[in-house]
Parts: sequence; structure tokens; C-alpha cells
Amino acid sequence: MNQPVELKTIERGHALYDLGATAMFACKADPRFHYCLYVPPCVGQGGKVDLLVAVHGTSRTSFLDFRDGFSAFGRWNDCAILCPVFPVGVRGDDNRSGYKYIAEGDIRYDRVLIAMVAEVAAKYGQDWSRFAMFGFSGGGHFTHRFAILHPERLWAASIGASGSVTLLDPNRDWWVGIRDLKQRFGIDFNAAALRQVPVQMLVGDADLETWEITHKPGGTYWMEGANDAGRTRPERLESLRRSFEAAGVQVRFDLLPGVSHDRMKALGKVQDFLAAVLKSRRER
Repeated sequence: MNQPVELKTIERGHALYDLGATAMFACKADPRFHYCLYVPPCVGQGGKVDLLVAVHGTSRTSFLDFRDGFSAFGRWNDCAILCPVFPVGVRGDDNRSGYKYIAEGDIRYDRVLIAMVAEVAAKYGQDWSRFAMFGFSGGGHFTHRFAILHPERLWAASIGASGSVTLLDPNRDWWVGIRDLKQRFGIDFNAAALRQVPVQMLVGDADLETWEITHKPGGTYWMEGANDAGRTRPERLESLRRSFEAAGVQVRFDLLPGVSHDRMKALGKVQDFLAAVLKSRRER
């Protein structure tokens, strides 16, 4: 029996815009923020997959690089890719970096991301109560801070070339340390939960420019200790590694030879890490 034309149209639209490389969607919880996905074809037949959230850097253009760059990985490893978009200047002030530090005015970017995940999990009938997260540069900022605040939501975290880092220092306030997490975010630091998250940190050994990452008095994110973790991105990520490992977190550290601040040259190592974590996770 032939299907009604209306039903065929609905199914065709679903295949075109909701599966594979999807359209761009506004987040229902806060339509100022958007996302797109790569959804493996098996989901269209009721398949169950895992989720990777891939967070863009300051330019915001990398969300498409990540959606498309992880698409083959997602298809063959049964993993959907969610790429949020946090625009510049959401509050009308041209701020490029608000999302990197989780809170900006009354916006909590961690809550926006959690709402996005809940939205797409419901849409596709998936259990994405835990997911993996990767971010490079500005996305690396977001990823490691999200892991500090919400480790129980992650099955893996890959932190790429973060320009500034939040150390697990109970003697300094956010964003340099974590002393005031409870007052600022209403969240107690859960070291035991973070120890359960496989963590990768990666940066190119030639990623040495400092013009964008050196904090100066009067800057939006200036505070005492802002530059103490190191001068360059490799130095700062090494400080973050030591901080996490001192808290008992196991960290895979990849220093990429001859690589500067190039997100695409990091993706192979990220996929190797995530594939290994998925294999171990599914064998349990």
C-alpha cells in the first residue's frame, strides 16, 4: 500500500534534516543558543548510540569542522556528535569569551549545554545521561571547567589547547582555582566523581603564541594568579595535568610534535582516545 503523500514528506524531511549532518536548531530552553549534530543512520532504525559533545573555539566556525570531522568516527563507532554554538556578544557587549568561564551575567553555559543534551536525547529516544566532551582552544576552556563542575555527567573528557586553566586549587577563587565553587555555582567539587572520568589533554608543542592568552590588569578576566599556570598553552596544560593528577585523576597527555594552534591536526589523537574509552566502556 502506498504511503500518504504527507507521511512521505515528513519522513523525507526527517531523513534530510534530522539524520546524518543535521540542520541548525535553536535550543528550546534558550533560543539564543543553537546546535547542530551528526546522527548515525542507525538511529533512524531505532539504534542506540553514545554521545560526544564537541565545543567550538573563539571563532565559532569550528563547530562545523567538528561535526564533519567526527562524522566518520560517529558512524562507525555508534556515536552521535552534538556541536553547540555559543555566539559572540549574547548580552550585547561583544564579549567573545563568556562561555569559556561557564557563567556570564545571568547565563550559565553549563546549564544551557545540559538542556541541549536533554532536548536531543528526548528527540532521538536515547539515554544520554552521560556523554563525552571534547573542546579545543576556547572549547578546551569550557570542557575542563564543565568536567570540574559536572564530572558525574561525563564518560570522557578531551581538553585541547586551553589558553587559560582552572586548577583544582582550594586556596584560590574561580576561575583560577575552585575555593568558591559552592558560593558561585551552588556545586561542591566532587573529586571522587572526577577520578572516574578518563581525561585526555593535548596541545601542539609549537603552540607558543601568547598574545591572546596573557591576562593583564583591567582585562575582563584579570585576577591575581591569572598567568601563574604558565606562559604558553603547553605550559598551562601541563599545569592542569599536574593539578588533575594530584587529585587522583588519570590523564593521557598528548604533546603533538610540530603542531601549532591547529584544531584539525588534533582530531586523530582525540578519536584514538575516545575509541579506546568506548571499547572499554562497552566491554563492561
